[in-house]
Amino acid sequence: MKRKDFIKGLGLTGLGLAIPVSKSTASVCRTAGGSECVLIPSETAGPFPLDLTDNPFYFRQDIREDREGVVLRQRLRIIGLDNCEPMANVRVNIWHCDKDGRYSGYNHPQNPGQAGLTYLRGYQIADANGEVEFITILPGWYTGRICHIHFQVYVSSAYAAISQLTYPIDEKNAIYADHPSLYTKGADPLGYLQDAVFADGYAYQLATLEEDPVNGGYTSLLEVTVEGEGMTGIGYAEREMAKQFTLAQNRPNPFSGETNIPFHLAHPAEVRLRLFDLNGREVGLLDFGRLSSGDHLVPVHLQAMGLPPASHVYQLEVNNANGIFKTCRLMTAGR
Repeated sequence: MKRKDFIKGLGLTGLGLAIPVSKSTASVCRTAGGSECVLIPSETAGPFPLDLTDNPFYFRQDIREDREGVVLRQRLRIIGLDNCEPMANVRVNIWHCDKDGRYSGYNHPQNPGQAGLTYLRGYQIADANGEVEFITILPGWYTGRICHIHFQVYVSSAYAAISQLTYPIDEKNAIYADHPSLYTKGADPLGYLQDAVFADGYAYQLATLEEDPVNGGYTSLLEVTVEGEGMTGIGYAEREMAKQFTLAQNRPNPFSGETNIPFHLAHPAEVRLRLFDLNGREVGLLDFGRLSSGDHLVPVHLQAMGLPPASHVYQLEVNNANGIFKTCRLMTAGR
């Protein structure tokens, strides 16, 4: 299967617009235990967003390419406002500048010579805990903007949330100071209130920044609350797909050893299940031949397929009298 065909199966065309949310009027959800989640403030996509979904190349976990900088494992945990629970299988895009404040993909007087480049951009699919992780570098800063990362959470064809994150100032500037040969511009001179994006509030966009004793470099986590509960934010594409088949989450998930994938066929069809790693490489294929309409449950054993215990995207491909249809989920296998 060509990589672009796989990406089409993820429903990556026709992104919806972000729903604007005022920081001062952000919605709040309280759980039974008294904790709360607050809708992530909506922010501009920035001057150099690019449509990451336009090119399947961007489905990748390591987005560094040739960019130098302190290694950062950036995690985002996506939760739904309706119940403050994790949102699995949503797509998350991130993009940011390099250590010198440059963005890939554009040539501009303040961003010269970057047209056609693709560094520091990518997307992943949230796991059962609503989490994605990107391997990148700590961004630098540029005139007028504090250090930040742009991100988009694509919930459905009807709704996508766009925002930005930043870091604790002292911890971030300490990293710059510890690596002067990389971050030659020195400390970030701006505070939150001097930045046009974060001046009206940043509490829900402030990610952690801690040393990573296992892999080296640093780790970061931000919890991001978006509209919806699970995948109930269903748009046109999802409704049309349901006329042909529905694909459920594998169970158990996470799992060890074997897991089962449930799906329902509205019509008899030829059915295939493809597995992909987190960098978009196809690593497995199960061909079930022609199946009758109705409910089906198929087992998957990664070890028997020669695959390591890890997160994999599974895509169901249904070929019936009405055409070929595809959609996917993400499974997570533990050791």
